[in-house]
Amino acid sequence: MEDGGQWTLLTGHGHVLVEIARNPEARIRDISPVVGLTERTVQAIVTDLEAEGYITRARVGRRTRYTVNPGNPFRHRAQEGLRVGPLLDLLTAMADTDAAEAPPAPRRKPARRFPA
Repeated sequence: MEDGGQWTLLTGHGHVLVEIARNPEARIRDISPVVGLTERTVQAIVTDLEAEGYITRARVGRRTRYTVNPGNPFRHRAQEGLRVGPLLDLLTAMADTDAAEAPPAPRRKPARRFPA
């Protein structure tokens, strides 16, 4: 964390759900570094999210494809009656906008080759 303390606004479950919404074909090993959790923890979270109906998993060949169920409600009573879909839409749209507006990566100079 950058001078902001040791907490984040979203839980691990929230981070994983947002990442799955952004990239439904992501593998556990792809999600793990993005959300800053171990692969084992991400796997447990994916299992929780599936068990509660927030996502469904389908095998497509050797890969897993996730589908987010946006009609599911938030689990805390403070958000009673609210669905996760609008928040996911907002966060994924913001992530897509940020990626589109990001400056291009700096170009590396080609290595100089010297005759042998």
